[in-house]
Amino acid sequence: MSIENTKYFIREFSFYIININRALKGIKSNVMANFICTDAKGIIIPTNNVMCPSDLQEIKKYIKNSLCTVADQIKSPRLPQSKSYLKIVSIPYLSEVTNARLSSDNVEKILKANHIFNDIVLASKLRVIKVSPKSDMSIIWINIWDTQNGSKAKTIINRRFNVGSFIATV
Repeated sequence: MSIENTKYFIREFSFYIININRALKGIKSNVMANFICTDAKGIIIPTNNVMCPSDLQEIKKYIKNSLCTVADQIKSPRLPQSKSYLKIVSIPYLSEVTNARLSSDNVEKILKANHIFNDIVLASKLRVIKVSPKSDMSIIWINIWDTQNGSKAKTIINRRFNVGSFIATV
């Protein structure tokens, strides 16, 4: 949403809060919007409970209908996100073929090629650490964007996947 649209939306916030709450009550939601505030990326609508996807879609529909001239500029609403730190174990530190050490770029390629990481977005560069000086195994620390209830992390924790002839575990 552009700065002008954000200012207009905030100027009329009480009207919008009443109508958003009416729309949420119309779909029999227990969620109520408290107020509207802004940040650098757009508007924030804090609520009394954690919202479900149908609540988010109802708010999006209302906002698009009320600001019909700029509906194409409105991004999809989303729940607040947090970072989840996970580790991947049992991947060799040195490649059997080239005898080169495992790099974070190689690990990113492995993760992108694996189906269990389809909806996972990395929050920062991952870290590859050798377990001990005498070991050939590595630990990979990944930092992912996740919902506050950790739903994405829960889908991949304790899952196994193949890396060449090895089985790694998140």
